[in-house]
Amino acid sequence: MGDFGVGAPDETELGEAMRRFEANHPTDVIVTLGDNDYTENPTAFRHNWRQAFGWRKDAGVAVAGTLGNHDVVVDHGRYEFGPLDMPKARYTRTVGNVQLFILNSNRVSNTQTGWLENVLASSTAQWKIAVLHHPAWTCGAYRGHPAVLEQWVPLLERYDVDLALSGHDHNYQRFGSRNGVRYIVHGGGNRNLYPIERCPAGYPPRRFARALRGFLFIRAGEERLRVSSLNMRRRIVDSVSISD
Repeated sequence: MGDFGVGAPDETELGEAMRRFEANHPTDVIVTLGDNDYTENPTAFRHNWRQAFGWRKDAGVAVAGTLGNHDVVVDHGRYEFGPLDMPKARYTRTVGNVQLFILNSNRVSNTQTGWLENVLASSTAQWKIAVLHHPAWTCGAYRGHPAVLEQWVPLLERYDVDLALSGHDHNYQRFGSRNGVRYIVHGGGNRNLYPIERCPAGYPPRRFARALRGFLFIRAGEERLRVSSLNMRRRIVDSVSISD
């Protein structure tokens, strides 16, 4: 079994909320959904990361970072690789019976798309979760990323990905299944929240949406993958259970 928290951290308050939650809900790894750094300053980022999440090492919690559009402004985000334990901008990480496919949606290239197809095709993980900053589907300040929709969504569907997690829109949205894949947007690590808007025709059904701050908690069992959205008071505001 693997339990991991997911957030888009940019300040100490969120890190403290996650620390308090983790104390009673042991977690394997924190996965960021991008835009980890708004300062565009490597020194400031490292300081802010330690302030917000310096507790995780003593708690035995690993980290797996994802790059957002703000992260690649300086040196293509390479200064975040060390603190966020990223071997490169795209990679996979296995946590118990979950395999994470962490993508760099700032550059949806043929090379990365070919890599994604190869690693998905060779995966034997019970649960497959794609992690990328720019959502395939979102209805807030943004709409779905055209290149993600064109190149990556067909692969997620073809290779039985269970869940796709994204940030970018500063709100929380959970969409129903589309050809077996469920999509969740969570950009609630930022104080500057974006409003929820009506989705265009052709989108997957949106099951829950709210402009709120907080984080996700995912528990991967043998038969079910349970995803819970928590607010800053560490209370569950939405959840979904995905069957194997």
